[in-house]
Amino acid sequence: MKDQVNQLYKNHSLIYKVLLFIFSTFLIVYLFPKSGRFKYNFEKGKLWQSENLYAPFNFAIQKTKKELDLEREAIKANADQYFNINSNIKKQVEKDYNTRFVDVFKDSISNKDKKRLKSAGLEVINTLYKYGILTEKRAFPKTTKAVLLENRVEKNKTQYSTLYNLTDVKPLIESSLVKRDLKIYSQAFTALFFDIIKPNIQYDKEITEKVINEALNSISFARGSIEKEALIISKGEVVEGDKFLILKSLESEYQSKDWNNSSYYLIVFAYTLLVALALLMLLLFLRKYRIEVFTNNTKVTFIFFNIILMVLLTTLVVNYNSQYIYIVPLAILPLVLKAFFDARLGLFTHVITVLLLGSIVPNSYEYMFLQIIAGIVTILTVSELYKRANLFISVGQITLIYIVAYFAFFVIHETTIETLKWETFGLFILCGLATLFVQPLIYVYEKVFSLVSDVSLLELSDTNSKLLKRLSNEAPGTFHHSLNVANLAEAASNEIGANAMLARVGALYHDIGKMKNATFFTENQSTGINPHNELSPKESAKIITDHVLNGIEIAKRNNLPDRVIDFIRTHHGTSTVYYFYMKEKKENEAVNISDFSYAGPKPFSKETAILMMCDSVEAASKSLKEPTSVKIDAFVENIINKQMEEGQFLNANITFKEIQSIKKVLKRKLANIYHLRIEYPE
Repeated sequence: MKDQVNQLYKNHSLIYKVLLFIFSTFLIVYLFPKSGRFKYNFEKGKLWQSENLYAPFNFAIQKTKKELDLEREAIKANADQYFNINSNIKKQVEKDYNTRFVDVFKDSISNKDKKRLKSAGLEVINTLYKYGILTEKRAFPKTTKAVLLENRVEKNKTQYSTLYNLTDVKPLIESSLVKRDLKIYSQAFTALFFDIIKPNIQYDKEITEKVINEALNSISFARGSIEKEALIISKGEVVEGDKFLILKSLESEYQSKDWNNSSYYLIVFAYTLLVALALLMLLLFLRKYRIEVFTNNTKVTFIFFNIILMVLLTTLVVNYNSQYIYIVPLAILPLVLKAFFDARLGLFTHVITVLLLGSIVPNSYEYMFLQIIAGIVTILTVSELYKRANLFISVGQITLIYIVAYFAFFVIHETTIETLKWETFGLFILCGLATLFVQPLIYVYEKVFSLVSDVSLLELSDTNSKLLKRLSNEAPGTFHHSLNVANLAEAASNEIGANAMLARVGALYHDIGKMKNATFFTENQSTGINPHNELSPKESAKIITDHVLNGIEIAKRNNLPDRVIDFIRTHHGTSTVYYFYMKEKKENEAVNISDFSYAGPKPFSKETAILMMCDSVEAASKSLKEPTSVKIDAFVENIINKQMEEGQFLNANITFKEIQSIKKVLKRKLANIYHLRIEYPE
C-alpha cells in the first residue's frame, strides 16, 4: 500500500495532466453542437470535386434568405389595414344636421334654396359616411386595402383612398354648393358641418399586426423538393444557381435532422475523438519542445483554460447568431501566450484552437483561413507588448488582414462587390477593439495563475523600485555592478533573439543577496579594510556562496516572480569560489572542493546562461590592468570557455553559434567601456 502511495505521489504531475486532458476534452465536446455535419465541402462558382451526389433522403429545397426577405416585404407592403367603424355616428350626424339646419337657415332664404341646400347637405353626409371619416390620417399608399370592422366583424372593404379625413370636408361642401349654384351660402353651411361632423373610423393596429404576423408565419421556407436517390450534382459540374441552393438545402437538412439515440452517441464519440486528438497533439508538442512548460501543471492548466475560453465564446456566438462569429477576438489567444511563453507555442496553440472551432462554424475553410492568417500576423507584428503603441499598431494590422482576406473570399464566392456586406467589416473593427482588452486580461492572468509577463518585467526593471533602492543604499558597488551586467545581458539577448527584458530584470536582481553581508564583497569595500582577512578561506567561501540563498530568501519575501528568482538561483551555477579554494589548498592539500562550490542549479535557459557569462565577465573585468583590445578578447574567451569546459551550459538551450555571438557582444561592449583616452596635460 505504501509503495502504491509513493508511486502515485511520484507520478502525481502526470496524473493531473491526464485528468486535465480528459476534463478539457469532455467540456469542449459538451460545448459543441451535437448535430451531424455535411461531409462535402463546396463553394459557389467552383467545380464539384467529389463523386456524383445522389439525395440520401427526401428533402425540401429551401428558399434563400433574400427570397424570404422579399416575400416578407411583399406581405407587409400588400397587407390589408383594419379599421373599426361606428355606424351610429352617421345617424347622430343626420339628426344633428336636421336640427341645426332649421336654426341656421330660417326665413332669410327662399324655400326653394332652403330645400336645395338641405338636399346638398344630406348628399355630403351620405358621401362622407359611405365608408367613413378617419380619426387620424395615416401614411398608407392609396391602393392599400382597408377592411372596415364593426364589432370585430367585417362590414365593408375598400381602398384606403376612399376614406375621408376632416380636411376633406370643406372641399367636398364647396364642390357640392358650386354644382347647385349655392356658393353664396358656403360660409354658414361649412360652419354648420364643422359643428356636427364627427370621425367614425379608427385604425386597429393590434388586429392589423396580428393578421400580418399570421401571414408571415405561414410563409413556406421551401420552394420544391428533391426525392431520394435523385441526382443532385455530377462530378466536374460548376456549383452555381439551383445546384448551389439544393446543396445548401441538403447541408442544412443534414445538420438539423433529428438523429436517433445510436446516431447521437456516435456523433458525440466522433467529436470526442477529434477533440482528444487535437489536445493530445498540443501536449506532445509541449513535452517535446517546451518541457519546462510541460512539467509545470499551472502553465499547462493556463493554456488549456484559454483554449476552453475561446471555444466557449465562439459556441455561444454560433448558437446565438453565426453571422457574428468574427466578433470573437480569437487573436487574443496568441497574444496572451506569447506574452507569457513564446511565439512558437502561441501560434501552435492558436492553430489547434482554430482546428477545433472549424468543425462547428459555418464556412469552415474561410473561417480557418482568416483566423490562422490573423494568428500569424499577431505573432509576427507584436514584438514588445509592454509598449502600448505596438499593441495598437498590431491590432490595426490584424483588423486590416481580416478585412482584406474577407473581401477576397467574398469576391471569389459572389463574383461581384455590389452585394458586399459592409456590416461584416464593422464586426472586424469591433473584434480589433475587443483585442485591446488583452492588456487587463494579462494582468488578471498574472494574479490568478502566478505568471509574469513582459509588462510586469518592465515594472520590475524600474531602478526606483523599493528593493533596488535598498540595494543601491546598502550595497552601492553591487548595484553599479548589476546595472553594468543588465546592460551587457540586454545587448547579448538582443543579439541572439532571447528575451532581452527578462535578461535585464534578472541581471538587476541577481545579486540582491549581497545586501546581507555587503562589506564582504570587494565592490562594496570603500574603506580599504577587507573583513575576509579575519576569516578562514572556508568561512569566507561560505559567506560568498550564501549570497545566492540569501538572494532567493529576499526575493521571495519581496514577492519577486519565479522567473526572476531563477536568475538568482543559477547565475553562478555549480562554479567554484576559486580564490578561496586556492588559498585553502595552499594550506591544506586534502581540501574538499564542494565546500567552495555553489549549490547550483546550472542555467537552464538562454537568458540565465547569458547572465552567467555577463556576470563573470563584468566582475572579472575590474582586475584588468592597462586593458587593450587583445587583452579584452583573450579575457572574454578564457572566462566563457572555462564555463563551457565545466559544463555550466549543458542544461541551457543555447548553441555554440549563439555563444560565439555573445562573446562578440561582450568584447565590443568592454572595449567601449575601457577604451583608451589621450592623456590631457595638467
